[in-house]
Amino acid sequence: MAKIVAVFLMCMVAIAAVHIHKAEATTEQQFSECYHTCHKECFQDGKANGYTFCEMKCDADCASKELKAKLLGQ
Repeated sequence: MAKIVAVFLMCMVAIAAVHIHKAEATTEQQFSECYHTCHKECFQDGKANGYTFCEMKCDADCASKELKAKLLGQ
């Protein structure tokens, strides 16, 4: 009986680990898309924005969007 419980618990841990990994990959991909789009728009804005300015701006903007999505469960 103890072996069955142990196998069941191991299966639950494995399933949870796979599910978390998939969620992280999706979030990472969304952040990457947001960042690259923002970075392109920042340079094409017509202003004299430097690389560092755009990097920091887009990193902050996309991180806040990512956090908001996580809090709302999207």
